[in-house]
Amino acid sequence: MPADDPNAHIASVQVAVPHDVAFEFMSSGLNQKYWALGSWDRQDEGDGVFSGTSLWDGSKLFIKLKSYPELGLVDFYTGASPDGLRRLVQARIVPGAELGRDPETCVITLVTWRGARPTDEAWQRTYHAFKTEIHLIKGRLENTFPEALQ
Repeated sequence: MPADDPNAHIASVQVAVPHDVAFEFMSSGLNQKYWALGSWDRQDEGDGVFSGTSLWDGSKLFIKLKSYPELGLVDFYTGASPDGLRRLVQARIVPGAELGRDPETCVITLVTWRGARPTDEAWQRTYHAFKTEIHLIKGRLENTFPEALQ
């Protein structure tokens, strides 16, 4: 399926863990090393800033998270330098009970907005990466990966 939306991509999945477990996982800058393909080998740079290496081109990406527990929302500010971060990615975690589903589940939704920089090819790749990353998140949360849930 082509990346036909020129402005944003979205991916979501139901996960068989409670909302609070998923929210804690998603709001950790270090846990992104388990699922963010554009920011591998995650490092804590201090002052709430993290960095990682793109699996696509080897470039360094900086990330800062801002969490809103009462909304189940995590904003990801990203950029090529710590002082050039833009809010381009968001995760929303909705408790299963709010959706009439099993209360021990939740739905995680990722949204990314297209900034001015990505080429059409890179934007197309982001579409496919998001569809993969949401399943990496599900796998980490539902399977036995104790280091990711600490």
